[in-house]
Amino acid sequence: MKYNPFKGTGIALLTPFKTDCSVDVEALINIVNHVIANGADFLVVLGTTSEAPTLSADEKQLVINTILEANEGRLPVMLGMGGNNTQAVIEAVKNQDFKGIQGILSVVPYYNKPNQHGMKAHFEAIADASPVPVVVYNVPGRVGVNLQAATCVELAQHPNIIAVKEASGNLQQIMEILRDKPADFDVLSGDDGITQPLLALGATGVISVAANAYTKHFSRMMKAQKEGRIEEALRLHYAMLRMNQLIFADGNPAGIKCLMSHIGLCENVLRLPLVPVNEKVEAEIVEEWGFFESLEFRV
Repeated sequence: MKYNPFKGTGIALLTPFKTDCSVDVEALINIVNHVIANGADFLVVLGTTSEAPTLSADEKQLVINTILEANEGRLPVMLGMGGNNTQAVIEAVKNQDFKGIQGILSVVPYYNKPNQHGMKAHFEAIADASPVPVVVYNVPGRVGVNLQAATCVELAQHPNIIAVKEASGNLQQIMEILRDKPADFDVLSGDDGITQPLLALGATGVISVAANAYTKHFSRMMKAQKEGRIEEALRLHYAMLRMNQLIFADGNPAGIKCLMSHIGLCENVLRLPLVPVNEKVEAEIVEEWGFFESLEFRV
């Protein structure tokens, strides 16, 4: 049986920047401590939400080191290591120091638009080379192609591929994976807004953007669903529904950075080509947060 330490509430950690666009190390430490204190189960480093494409190699290493030091081994850590050049990904994996890192998250190759055979061969090659388990990341909206359910189930047979982060939003496809997968392969939600329904269908966790900010509420919903407190899980799911929508209304991580800035956990600064959310969305996020401040008393 494969061992998967990545269950429950995973946090797709953002990268906070100072007003001069340099990495804000102090804010990143505070965010790590914030999510751990409020019930996170694992951390995801250098995923999409981290703005990794705009970080230099030195900055990426700074982000990794900062998170590992702040974590102090408290939670499992998953590192984003993907790309559309298979051999380059393999070389990066071979050169990576995995001390303190329990797995990697690898996205379906973007821009090249490989077919299903190409995707399967890509992930198998990475999994063969990796000293830690691999979580496949399917996000058609960002990469231009979709990892089909049958291909995902085939990849699930690989001894070093332990899960898929499914962000296709296609419930039929995700249910087919859940129906056909081996028992030792997990499905993680890649969409905050449908996480509770996916848990009810058999998913075992989430890699969440929203939980950067409202970790306590998201983790409480996850645990309530897992422990069979379905009414409580549903109340939390619907209480978070609007905010889950708003933080993606004008792009990610623009929405979550807007909210985190309002809370006081980071500056509302992104690197081009990303920019902050528009004024209308910002006002709606701030207004909705007023509801969140009393959420515990309403659910």
